[in-house]
Amino acid sequence: MENNENKVQRGLKNRHIQLIAISGTIGTGLFLGAGKSISLTGPSIILVYLIIGALMFILLRTIGEMLYTDPSQTSFLNFVAKYISEKAGYFITWSYWLVVVFFAMAELTAVGSYVSFWLPQFPVWLSEIIFLVLLVGLNSLNAKFFGETEFWFGMIKIVALVGMIMTAIILGFSGFKSEHVSVGLSNITQGFHFFPHGLPKFFESFQMVMFAFVAMEFIGMTAAETENPRPTLKKAINQIPIRIILFYVGALIAIMSIYRWQDIPANHSPFVMIFELIGIKWAAALVNFVVLTSAASALNSALFSTTRNLYALSKLNGDHILKPFTKLSKNGIPLTALLFTSFLVLFTPLISVLPGVSNAFVFITSVATNLFIIVYILSLVAYLNFRKTSDFDPKGFVTPFAKGLVPLTIVAFGLIFFSLFFFKETLIPAIGSVIWIIGFGLVSKFRTQKP
Repeated sequence: MENNENKVQRGLKNRHIQLIAISGTIGTGLFLGAGKSISLTGPSIILVYLIIGALMFILLRTIGEMLYTDPSQTSFLNFVAKYISEKAGYFITWSYWLVVVFFAMAELTAVGSYVSFWLPQFPVWLSEIIFLVLLVGLNSLNAKFFGETEFWFGMIKIVALVGMIMTAIILGFSGFKSEHVSVGLSNITQGFHFFPHGLPKFFESFQMVMFAFVAMEFIGMTAAETENPRPTLKKAINQIPIRIILFYVGALIAIMSIYRWQDIPANHSPFVMIFELIGIKWAAALVNFVVLTSAASALNSALFSTTRNLYALSKLNGDHILKPFTKLSKNGIPLTALLFTSFLVLFTPLISVLPGVSNAFVFITSVATNLFIIVYILSLVAYLNFRKTSDFDPKGFVTPFAKGLVPLTIVAFGLIFFSLFFFKETLIPAIGSVIWIIGFGLVSKFRTQKP
């Protein structure tokens, strides 16, 4: 009989993974990054969200199809080793572990920003540490506690976004006006230009929008944690297009109809600002609480995902130095892996003092976006190879029009990655990602395979 020393605990139910799928997609990239992306290209940012959303849906369908075929896999990353090579699998699994650490750093940066709304004199680094310790405590209990925490975090996000959309509708129909605000779709349509600040700014917005979508694949990381993975996974992925239209596009239209997009500052959350500008101070505090829990939620998911990933890597590679990370607590939690990952995330406050880093949030999200793209491209290549094997089930959860759409998605992700070399704020992270690809790629190629 298998005991907890050899088995990660399965404690997530259908309602948990449905909300986790939302929690991984609605986070800081939208709540905090929307101001930055809107300021770059105005209302045409909606088109950017739809493009990236379509690409991510195709990616999720390919991941879902492979996991549906073999739900025993603990991670979608395992398919890269299975369908490309062991060395490629080694590269992508460690790269993904690193990228989720950066993702967690970005979310922790946002937490500090939101806490400053209430406590401007309180040290940002201290608020970040407190939140991280609390979430580590929750993650150390068991998978059920994680699922419940994420379920209610997800509920708060949904209520907040629906509330924002309903606010825009009510204010629009009531003809609300004030000294600073005149609500209506005319804020979007009046003097509309696809590229109000030029084509380069339009393409620059892809990085922040891409970051708003990364982590959608967390559903692949949590599939192994469910009691009945196949129907749960299928339902969660198929609902993604509806979520994109409702939560992302709906929220953006609401923001820009309440407040002129030209006046939305790039370095503040428009969700908080909107309620301040229409004079409802307590509502601004409420929204700040919502976006704070949103960042905490995404951080919670990141800790869960990267901890499981480090545990799986340590068991798979069998290196002596990694042996401590294969240990499970009596609750079936990879506690050592969780604590080590959290220790790395604690370096977040140091990012802002690095030379050449003017905006820590943009810098960290750029690093995360670059590495996520590499992971996504390798996953899509693995899928194309999967379709050529006997594992492919034409009667299963098949990705529609895969022969044309998957290669197109690979090219699109490649172009987004390439574009990051042309903008000042994303250049250093882009160069760093190339150094990682070459350096760790060589390590992966020439490492001695463990027996």
